Amino acid sequence: MKLATFSEGGSVRIGVVRDDGIVDLSKAAPELPRDMKSLIGNEAALARAREVAKGGAALPLSAVKLLAPIPNPGKVLAIGLNYRDHVEESGQPMPEHQVWFNKQHNCITGPYADIALPSVSAFLDYEAEMCFVIGKRCKHVPKERAHEVIAGYFVGDDVSVRDWQLRTNTWQIGKSFDTHGPIGPWIVTPDEVGDPHALDIKCWVNGELRQNSNTKHLIFDCFDQIAHLTQAFTLDIGDVIFTGTSGGIGAAMKPMQLLKEGDVVRVEVEKLGYIENRVVPEKAETIIEAA
Repeated sequence: MKLATFSEGGSVRIGVVRDDGIVDLSKAAPELPRDMKSLIGNEAALARAREVAKGGAALPLSAVKLLAPIPNPGKVLAIGLNYRDHVEESGQPMPEHQVWFNKQHNCITGPYADIALPSVSAFLDYEAEMCFVIGKRCKHVPKERAHEVIAGYFVGDDVSVRDWQLRTNTWQIGKSFDTHGPIGPWIVTPDEVGDPHALDIKCWVNGELRQNSNTKHLIFDCFDQIAHLTQAFTLDIGDVIFTGTSGGIGAAMKPMQLLKEGDVVRVEVEKLGYIENRVVPEKAETIIEAA
């Protein structure tokens, strides 16, 4: 099942993607939750969504705007240096332990939304990643049971502002600029994915293939990641995990090929679909909102 968050007619809803259409769950089954986190955390609701999607009337995908499937994640966690070729191109030692950082939730944006070229930096880079979302609140999960807490998988781009990332030992700010976490286009449930560690993953910039790998090359796979993280803290429903990027980032090319205004980045993961985002200049406007 493919679960999407979308806007149409001035409202935001959730639905099930079927071929070239989307079944609006608010109409097909009004009793179901109206937001994605509530849906994926409810097994009975997921079963009902699967049932009604088989025969429900579908809106054409061309008539809706797909948004980030989890528009309001709790934690957004990303693992660094998790493909051997990326470790080598970065000039880092092979990690003995998993290397984690936060991306602030404000970075999350839609699968086809623009990403901002910051007013404070020109060192903008891409990182094609497979992502997953947590569907069960969990702690101390053994690796062999980690698959039980994953609600589904989707495509992500861990957009990075390299100079801000590398000026400190913690990468958080350089990984968290607004719009620098496009995800989507929908959540694919595990039954449709099969083995998440056997998926081709590719990234193009302006049609040029830059990254070309497979999730079988993850140093620490998805289940390792869950087992490790939950030794430290609880993972909650709706937490988003970026699983790492392969070699081919722009900063490691010679000469460097960083993103510039007008560039289009397309990230595709086998069975999960693709996201595509254009780089636009940030509108550096002061915003101070009243409570």
